Amino acid sequence: MSTQRSTGRELAQIATFAGIIAVLGLVPAIAPFGNAVPITAQSLGIMLCGAVLGARRGALAVLVLLALVALGLPLLAGGRGGLGVFAGPSVGYLVGWPVAAYAIGMMTQAMGTPYRVAPGVGINVLGGVLLLNLLGVVGMVLRADLSVGAAFVAAAPFVPGDLAKAVICAVVAKGVHAAYPGLIRARRVAREDALV
Repeated sequence: MSTQRSTGRELAQIATFAGIIAVLGLVPAIAPFGNAVPITAQSLGIMLCGAVLGARRGALAVLVLLALVALGLPLLAGGRGGLGVFAGPSVGYLVGWPVAAYAIGMMTQAMGTPYRVAPGVGINVLGGVLLLNLLGVVGMVLRADLSVGAAFVAAAPFVPGDLAKAVICAVVAKGVHAAYPGLIRARRVAREDALV
């Protein structure tokens, strides 16, 4: 019974955070300097998935959203959806979303409790800014026929906003972890119990 309750809780958390990412897609996207890849609020949701849910559940929440997008639901910023978005210049960012959520989650879990804002910002910058933009650059090189240098120039306008999102995410994550202190630790305990 306890395992069923735990699994149900995890599924609800995964679905909730997939929904949060989708809702953040309603915030209007901007494309500065004619950039082919729009700046969206959804990367904040990606950071939150890892920082709040941890590696596995955070990545799963993102994968649920991407599966719904692939099925044609218009859940990306600007009402985009369908398989075509995975063939465009933003594919590196989309593929990078679950990777970034997982990386942020792993580092957050390694940080331990209580959640602290300053290291949380650093973790979000590493996973949600540097790693995600690096994967985005790879996607632009492959799909937008840009040179590596031109792709980095195209990604540069994302960085200031992403840094602000990293701070916002850390502040929100601290509040969530203060309200639900066992959120990530509970996963570790459950994993250890499963091994025994």
